[in-house]
Amino acid sequence: MPSFAVTRELSAQQWREGSDQIQDIRRVAPDETPVGISYNDKPHVVLMATAADLEDLAVGFTVTESIAELSDIEDVTVEAREEGVAVNVVLRPAAEQSLTLARKRSLEGRSSCGLCGVTKLSDLQRSLRSAGEGLKVARAAIQSALMALEEAQVLGAETRATHAAAWADANGALKLVREDVGRHCALDKLIGAALTEGLDPAGAFIVVTSRCSYEMVEKTAMAGIPLLVAISAPTALAIRKAEEAGLTLVALARADGHAVFTRPDRILDEATA
Repeated sequence: MPSFAVTRELSAQQWREGSDQIQDIRRVAPDETPVGISYNDKPHVVLMATAADLEDLAVGFTVTESIAELSDIEDVTVEAREEGVAVNVVLRPAAEQSLTLARKRSLEGRSSCGLCGVTKLSDLQRSLRSAGEGLKVARAAIQSALMALEEAQVLGAETRATHAAAWADANGALKLVREDVGRHCALDKLIGAALTEGLDPAGAFIVVTSRCSYEMVEKTAMAGIPLLVAISAPTALAIRKAEEAGLTLVALARADGHAVFTRPDRILDEATA
């Protein structure tokens, strides 16, 4: 049976400004593998992803794409094939009808795209879950989670070419980290792993190393998580989606601070924390 590498070591020629010498180097690059997700043996989507934590990816994708709830999933199987990796999600018979309402895909999903293959403009519009009201997070907890995530990116440190998503508790302690060449896949892997482990989404926040496009907000909201932190800037649509879901969106999160774009009432300043 074929196996698929997470990374590959490749050769390159290095040039530096101010030098007339070309140096032969070796670089570790993350690989992209076609991952086909089926439901009850019916093909649904092909994603380009890092070939690790694929059970988590399938569970997270199922929940964040509103295909089914975690309780509807009976089993997940992963099989390496010549053309890629086949992942089959077994849904309870009562949940199978939800597949007819799920957004259809006609193309493979690239690692840089969250909506590849969606065939109708109307499929872009969907109602989001409303975020819970209980979570309060201190600014220091956000900064602590950011610093911890930088150190926790094993694949990122090796390749400098992947995204990461982290699950943090209200105190900023990281509970889980997942990495992938695709920002959406990293987030789906994280959500799938956390829900499978029984972590409470209402008492957690997510930190992502990617730009904050609107589908990152949607996936966070659909998982029931009330706060998303991104190191890069959000799009205007991401902000509108966060407002719609009542989700707190923190972006431009760096070592020297962060910006809160929606629902700042969940963020505690030092005096109130």
